Amino acid sequence: MNAPLPEHIRKALETVTLDDKYSLDSGRAFMSGVQALVRLPMLQRQRDAMQGLNTAGFISGYRGSPLGTYDQSLWAAKKHLAANNIVFQPGVNEELGATAVWGTQQLDLYPQSKKFDGVFGIWYGKGPGVDRCSDVFKHANMAGTAKHGGVIAIAGDDHISKSSTAAHQSDHIFKACGTPVFFPSSVQEILDMGLHAFAMSRFSGVWSGMKTIQEVVESSSSINIDPDRVKIVMPEDFVMPPGGLHIRWPDAPLEQEARLMDYKWYAALAYVRANKLNYNVIEGNNDRFGIIASGKAYNDTRQALVDLGLDDDTCRQLGIRVHKVNVVWPLEATITRHFAQGLQEILVVEEKRQVIEYQLKEELYNWRSDVRPHVLGKFDEPEGDATGGEWSMPNPSQNWLLRAKADLTPAIIAKAIAKRLKKLGVSSDIIARMDSRIAVIEASERAMTELKVDTGERAPWFCSGCPHNTSTRVPEGSRAVAGIGCHYMANWMPDRKTSTFTQMGGEGVTWVGQAPFTTDQHVFANLGDGTYFHSGLLAIRQSIAAGTSITYKVLYNDAVAMTGGQQVGERPEGHSVLQIMNSLKS
Repeated sequence: MNAPLPEHIRKALETVTLDDKYSLDSGRAFMSGVQALVRLPMLQRQRDAMQGLNTAGFISGYRGSPLGTYDQSLWAAKKHLAANNIVFQPGVNEELGATAVWGTQQLDLYPQSKKFDGVFGIWYGKGPGVDRCSDVFKHANMAGTAKHGGVIAIAGDDHISKSSTAAHQSDHIFKACGTPVFFPSSVQEILDMGLHAFAMSRFSGVWSGMKTIQEVVESSSSINIDPDRVKIVMPEDFVMPPGGLHIRWPDAPLEQEARLMDYKWYAALAYVRANKLNYNVIEGNNDRFGIIASGKAYNDTRQALVDLGLDDDTCRQLGIRVHKVNVVWPLEATITRHFAQGLQEILVVEEKRQVIEYQLKEELYNWRSDVRPHVLGKFDEPEGDATGGEWSMPNPSQNWLLRAKADLTPAIIAKAIAKRLKKLGVSSDIIARMDSRIAVIEASERAMTELKVDTGERAPWFCSGCPHNTSTRVPEGSRAVAGIGCHYMANWMPDRKTSTFTQMGGEGVTWVGQAPFTTDQHVFANLGDGTYFHSGLLAIRQSIAAGTSITYKVLYNDAVAMTGGQQVGERPEGHSVLQIMNSLKS
C-alpha cells in the first residue's frame, strides 16, 4: 500500500497547473524542450524589464517545417505571449519567415516611429528550412542586429532522416553564413543557452544559431525558470570599433563583410570566453586523455563512460579529462587550448560531419610535436607507417572510429573510448572491467537485432477518408513523380506507378530536364496544397515556361497534414480550391 504524500508536497501539488511553465515568474516548472523554446522569449522579456527596458518579441518560421510542434505550442501559449508583447507570425515559407525576423532588427533605423526599445526575434525550422534560408541568414547576419534586439535562428536537425527526405546537419550551413552555433544538451540548457544566445547577438551584432535534435528538444524535465538564474558577463577584453557592431544604414556590402570578419566573430568569441560557455566537466592533476563533446553527443559520452564502469573519480584516477562545448562554432581558442594542455591524446565525439574536430586540429597545428596532443575523431589511426588526413583513407568505411554517417550511440562511443585507453595504456583491472562491460553491451545489441516478432508487414498508408488515396492514382500506362508531404507515401504503393521526388517546391520540374531526352510523352506530378502555397506555384510556372507536357495534381485537404494538420495560409477559412484556381488563372 502506498504511503500518503507528505503534507507540504500535497499542498504544493494542489497549486500545480499545466500553465505553470508559462505563468510562473520564478521557481521550477516541468516542461519539454519545445515548451522551453516557448518560455524563452517570455523570460528574455522579463529580464529586459528588470533592466528597465521596454522590449517586444517576434517569432516566425514555416508551419510545414516545424521544430517538434513548436508552432502549435506557440499558438497554445498565445495569451502568455501577448501579455509579454511577443508576436507569433508564421511565414508563407521558411525564407520569408526569416526575412520578417530580419525586419525586427531594422526598427532602430527608424527611431522616430518605433514603439519599443528593441525587438528580439526567433526563427525556427527543420534542416531543409535552414538550407532554404542561407541567403537570408547571410544578408541579415552581415547587416547586424539591434542593440536591444538580437536574433536566434533555431534549427531542428534530423540526423538519421527519421522524418525527412535527407539527413540534416545545420552546423555547416550556419557556419557558412557566419552565424555562431549553440548546441544545448538538455531542456535546462535550451533556456540557459537561449538567453546567452540573445545576449551574444546583442553584444556582437551577429545572429545566433541554435541546433536542436529530437533526443533533446522532445525530452522533458523540471527546470529552473528564475529570471536571474543566468548571469550575463559582458566581455572586458574586446575593444569595439568606432561605430560599434550593430545594424546601420547606409551600409555597403564590403563594409558589412569587413565588420563581420574583423570584429563580429571575435566579439562573439569574447562573449564565449567571458561567460565560460565551454568548460571542463571532469579534470584532474595528471590528465593525459581528453574527450571533447557537445549536445547529444556529450550526453551519450557521459553514458558511455558509465557503461564502461568509469565514474568521475575513476576518470580522474585514469587521467581522463572531459570537456563540454556549448558553442561549437567558432570554437573559442583560449578555453580550448587550456583544455588541451598536458594531454597526450584527444578524442572528439560529435555526430555527423566534423565541426569541432577540424577547428581543434587547426588550433593545435603549430604546437611543438612534444606537447601537441594526438587528435582523433571520425577516423582511427591507419595501420603501419601510413600518415595523412581524412581523404587519404583508401577505404574509409573500414577506418571509422566514430562514424560520420547516421548517428552515434553510447555503445559506439564506449567502444571507441575503450580502444583508445587500451592503446594509451591502463591497468589490467581496468581493461578487464571495460572488456566485461563491452561484452554486455554487445550481447544487448545482438539481442536487439536477433529479436523477431511476427507482426506481419504493413506499409504506411493514407488516413481513412483522405482524398489523397484516390488522387494519387494514375491512368493505365501513365507514371507520376512524387512531392513533399504525406502523399510521398505513393512511392511505396506499387499500384500508384509513382517514383522519385524533389525538394519542397521543385515538384515536377525534374521532368523539364528529362522531357527532351526520352520517348515518354507525359507525366503526372503530385503537389500538396500546402506546398503549393509555400513555393509550388513557381514549379508550375517553370513547367509552363519550358513548355513541358505535365499534369499537376494539386492534392487539396486544406491542411499541412504531415506536420500537425495546421491550416494552410492565415485566413480563417483556410486556402480554398477556388483561391488556388484563381491564382493559377492569373
